[in-house]
Amino acid sequence: MTKKVAVLMGGWSAEREVSLVSGAACAKALVNAGYMVTPIDVQRDMGGLLTRLLPRPDVVFNALHGRFGEDGCVQGLLDILDVSYTHSGLLASSIAMNKPLSKKMFAAEGLHVAEEIIIDQETLMAGDPMPRPYVVKPINEGSSVAVHIIREGDNHKPYDDSGWPLGEEIMVERFIPGQEFTVAVMGKGDDAKAMTVTEISTGREFYDYDAKYVAGGSVHVLPAEIDKDLFDEAMRSAEIAHRCLGCRGISRADFRYDGEKLYILEINTQPGMTPTSLVPEQAKLLDMSFEDLVSWMVENAECDA
Repeated sequence: MTKKVAVLMGGWSAEREVSLVSGAACAKALVNAGYMVTPIDVQRDMGGLLTRLLPRPDVVFNALHGRFGEDGCVQGLLDILDVSYTHSGLLASSIAMNKPLSKKMFAAEGLHVAEEIIIDQETLMAGDPMPRPYVVKPINEGSSVAVHIIREGDNHKPYDDSGWPLGEEIMVERFIPGQEFTVAVMGKGDDAKAMTVTEISTGREFYDYDAKYVAGGSVHVLPAEIDKDLFDEAMRSAEIAHRCLGCRGISRADFRYDGEKLYILEINTQPGMTPTSLVPEQAKLLDMSFEDLVSWMVENAECDA
């Protein structure tokens, strides 16, 4: 019997446009793979969403990015409906989206994390909250939304005169210079396995929103041409991060290497699935087509009900 799959996309976070592209690509690939697919552009109307999910599909493919779609909110709704869905469950999703909390868990597992402080807008406006260079970022956004690096000699603010736009809490983190890597992990628990290591380089200040999603914004080298010990450490660290948060399906861990230590920056429980996204590239290296990748995600969907 052909499975019915509802693909959630869009949403109302700062990553709406990226989610629409991810969702459209995943829906097309699932149709090509033989599934019955219903694309759903999620609006801020839970009654409308519930109506679109009736009759209940066999699986929900969650292609939402950012707040409310990636932070446990939609996952909780789907748990109540007892519908299996792709990616991680409510708890892992909410912890991973909270950068300070997830970093505490990574550190407890022996992974290196950059020092950070949590401040408010008034403190940020008063002057440097830590020695430069440092990174200013929201505690619960993805895709490098509103992330700014403040370096020696900079005289610009990390936001305009209208103020910090993304909540009361702001994370200020020590900037880690060096190489940038990312590692995707597939599976659950002890069966979770890292795919490969991608090194990311960009002519921009850092791997920001445009570098992630604009064609030609970054260069991806995979497998990364680095020392085997460092390669293995990145693979192992990504698996540790995935397991310690209780992730399932696919996650992607981001790292920086300063020449001495490998630092984990964050873990993405719903990585981008756009034409320039990193996870499909890693899957392709392992001879897994995009259709095979999204089909695996559907067949391994779960529910925490």
